[in-house]
Amino acid sequence: MKHSRRFLTAVALIERKGYPLDEAVEKLKASATAGFDETAEVSFTLGIKASQTIVRGTCSLPHGTGKTVRVLAFARGESASEAQQAGADYVGGDDLAKQILGGWMEFDKIVATPDMMAVVGKLGKVLGPRGLMPSPKTGTVTKAIGKAVQDLKKGMVEFRTDRFGVIHSVFGKASFEASALRENLVALIRSIQERKPEEGVKGRYIKKAAISSTMGPGIVLDLNEVTAVAEQAD
Repeated sequence: MKHSRRFLTAVALIERKGYPLDEAVEKLKASATAGFDETAEVSFTLGIKASQTIVRGTCSLPHGTGKTVRVLAFARGESASEAQQAGADYVGGDDLAKQILGGWMEFDKIVATPDMMAVVGKLGKVLGPRGLMPSPKTGTVTKAIGKAVQDLKKGMVEFRTDRFGVIHSVFGKASFEASALRENLVALIRSIQERKPEEGVKGRYIKKAAISSTMGPGIVLDLNEVTAVAEQAD
């Protein structure tokens, strides 16, 4: 694969070593030289049996993601009013379900009250493959729908291991202050640590972690520091 001169220049900034969090974030910002505000991304390789164990959850990033999140809420009655007041972009029930089945997807996140899951359940084949299906495990199926909407609008991210036991997530924008990116990254590390399974972990829980900007090279994090930060959540 042929890389651009811009990418090769960015790669030259990165050494083959594990970087402390502060230095890694600075490297990410320095290597984000595309003509747009690149997203800060992170991947965690976990020491789990991916075929048997799934690690999933949510994290409210202290400084948000830097992205405007369009939230759709499945709710009725007082819960619908609560969702609207909290800032949900779309609120409804069967009417929204019909639109989604018809191909409408102008939203980024979905929340629902438990009594609306009979409606939402019919959308599994559409929402599931896109990672949009709400779930009690991620706090997106809840009676406290107003808080869920507010958290998503502020920058709550959902994470889940893929079939290789890797979590991919975003933690801000390259334009954020370095301190804000670090605080977001620490919050995400600790949230993943809090979801550590009681069984099925072999050796280190977080085996590898790396960050990058959308168009930038990967920057491996110092695993000892990541582990120390993670364990402060216990």
